Amino acid sequence: MAENQKDIQEQEVRTEEAVEQETSGQPEEAAGQPEDPEQTEDSSQEETGTEEAAAKEEAAEGQPEKKKSPFKKKEKKDKAAEQIAELNDKVKRQMAEFDNFRKRTEREKSQMFEIGAKSVIEKILPVIDNFERGLGAVPEESREDGFVQGMDKIYKQLMTELESLGVKPIEAVGREFDPDFHNAVMQVENDELESGTVAQELQKGYLYRDSVVRHSMVAVVQ
Repeated sequence: MAENQKDIQEQEVRTEEAVEQETSGQPEEAAGQPEDPEQTEDSSQEETGTEEAAAKEEAAEGQPEKKKSPFKKKEKKDKAAEQIAELNDKVKRQMAEFDNFRKRTEREKSQMFEIGAKSVIEKILPVIDNFERGLGAVPEESREDGFVQGMDKIYKQLMTELESLGVKPIEAVGREFDPDFHNAVMQVENDELESGTVAQELQKGYLYRDSVVRHSMVAVVQ
């Protein structure tokens, strides 16, 4: 019996020691237990963000506000004004060039028209000369004939049409000789006219718009 009680006491002591060892091996959940790492990181990030924001506010308060420089605006306006002035100048030059081109073209067209008209008139003038020679050779008693009167009407109609186009004969007889309008082919004696005066017209000269188509062929007093 005594041995059994001894064994029971020994087992109880061993059991108590084992319980004490288990209890002493586990860390206490009070002050010794570490905090949750995620919560620690979140709190540290919040503290860092707050500190950075405070630092930025202090830096912003310490620095003066940036004002837009009026010189930059003025430079932009000056550049725009220069570009507008250049474009206006370019447009004016182009308009002037176009106006010169238009005038030059009109002048060339007018010159070409005059050259063509002169060419046609020069070819018609010999026909007029033949009309005048033929009518001048008609005897006085035959001027009342129908054929002669018909030819005279055709001649007058032709001269009227040429005059409406700006063709007119050059005045020669009794005028002072002018080499710009007259072509002297001979000299004659004439007591009634002064020297250098046209005494006779051998062939009529004609003007077209104040431009000589054909010079008058004349005889000049010595």
